[in-house]
This record gives sequence, structure tokens and C-alpha cells, in this order.
Amino acid sequence: MQTHFGLDGFLLHLMENPLALTIGIILVVMSLLSWYLLLSKTMTLLIIKIRTAQFRRRFEHADSLQTLNAIAQQQKGYEPFSYLTGHSIQAAIHHERLAPNRANMICSHSEFITRTMRRIINKETERLKAGLTILASIASTAPFIGLLGTVLGIYGALMRISSAGSASLETVAAPVGEALIMTAIGLAVAIPAVLGYNALVRSYQSYFNELDAFAHDLYAYLNTGGRVNPSSSTLPSTHVESFTLQEAA
Repeated sequence: MQTHFGLDGFLLHLMENPLALTIGIILVVMSLLSWYLLLSKTMTLLIIKIRTAQFRRRFEHADSLQTLNAIAQQQKGYEPFSYLTGHSIQAAIHHERLAPNRANMICSHSEFITRTMRRIINKETERLKAGLTILASIASTAPFIGLLGTVLGIYGALMRISSAGSASLETVAAPVGEALIMTAIGLAVAIPAVLGYNALVRSYQSYFNELDAFAHDLYAYLNTGGRVNPSSSTLPSTHVESFTLQEAA
């Protein structure tokens, strides 16, 4: 029996083994999906950070609530900071309109704004985190799928030894080679996914922390009419907990 070595032999052996071929296709699909998620999530974060920097520069120069609201409404493209600002301002305006007509309000002005901010930030956090769970699943399962291919390859080698009646190199080389290549493919899929996932989680968590700090500044602005000055020894008391989720995944 002639044994094919190298990539051609591996592909030929896959075509002869439907189960091994299925595992190979699954690993290829997982690899393509992980790279798509890595690139798309990275590009999304870069674009959002550029837009956020532009919005925050305009935010710092806003001299009134009306100007700030107009800046938020004029923001083009998806940008969480302006989205949070616009909805928070609308919530403040809405509460002020209702307050004179309701003597016993369920929640105060500041509490109403806090609830709105938390709802918006949680919504935006989940939106930005979309896809990271899939990437984590690929990173954790790809080695085991490759290991399954290894087990099948070794099983095929044992079957060939049994049918041939001898454990010659020609009999077992192709199945064992297939097993080793399957393991390598599984690791090749998992390693970039793990590294990319960890990098994305750190980057997105840093962005969420910035959003949380901005929310406190915006909260103080809507309640006191002035921004928080970090260099000042006396800061406005907002009495509000962290708005954002603590974990990115």
C-alpha cells in the first residue's frame, strides 16, 4: 500500500474519512470566524475611540445645556458617549416638565437621571461586548475539537494495524500524521483566539471605565450645572455608584 506524506497526503486522507473531514471543516470555520471577530471588534473600537475623542473635545467647550444637547444630537455614527449624553439630557428635561404637576414623585431628579444612565450604559456595554462570548467559546473549544481529530486519527491507525497484521511505518504513518496535524490545527485556531480575546477584553474594559468616569462628570453637570474639577479640593457630591458593569465578559 502506498502512503502519501505531506499536505497532499493529509488532504487525501481527509477526503477518505468523512468524520475527520467534518472536524477539519469545523476548525477552519472556527478559525475564519475568530479572525473576523478579532478584526471587526478591533476596528469598531478604534472607530468609536476616534469619535469619542472628537465628542469629548466638543463637550468640554459646551457652555450650556442646550449647546451640549445640540452637540449630542449632531453626532454622526455610533458613539456611546454622545448617546448617553443625549438620553440623559432628555431624561432631565422630561423629569423637570413632570415635577410641577406631581407633588409626590416616585423618584427625585437625580435618581431619575441615575436610572436612565445605568439603563443606557448597560445597554451600550452589552452592545459592545457582542461577539466576545463567541470568541471565548472558540478559544476554549478549538483544542478539544483538534484533540478529537487526534483520537480519530490514532483510532484509524490502530484499525490499519489490525487489518494489516503488522505495525509498519507505511501502515500507521498517514493516520498518525493526520492526528498530529489535527492537534496543530486546533492549537492554531485557539491560540490567536485566546490572545485576541484577552486583548479585546482589556481594551473594552478600559473604554467602559472611561464611560463610567464620563457618566459621573455628566451626572454632576446635570445636577449642579458645573463639571467636576479633579484638581479642586471640594468636589460636588453626586452620591452615585459606578454606572457601568465591572466585567467585560
